[in-house]
Amino acid sequence: MHLARVLALAGLLGLFALILIWNAWLAPPQVVPRALVLILLLTPLLLPLRGMMAGRPYTHAWATYLAMPYFVLGVFHAAGTGPERGYGWLMVCLSIAWLAGAAVYPRLARRQFGHS
Repeated sequence: MHLARVLALAGLLGLFALILIWNAWLAPPQVVPRALVLILLLTPLLLPLRGMMAGRPYTHAWATYLAMPYFVLGVFHAAGTGPERGYGWLMVCLSIAWLAGAAVYPRLARRQFGHS
């Protein structure tokens, strides 16, 4: 397994776990229902999961577009105060890991399988 694929999966699964733990237990939202926040933030992460777990280069390639909004959300939270700041920085790091791994993996897989 390529290091890029491991990085992409670690970023994706790490984001899923971070968002679930933060919004369900550590700092549940006060204004909107907790379930709504979890559905809105976690459902997009499930879309590429099957293809990425199977190692499909095409899924990795289009999943890079899904990583970008999580980066922006992480920057938004990182600009906040208190514990929300740490949550934001973790989200930024995990989304960058996902983005970088998912962007590099299709190129490496193409070379391995002999495609030009």
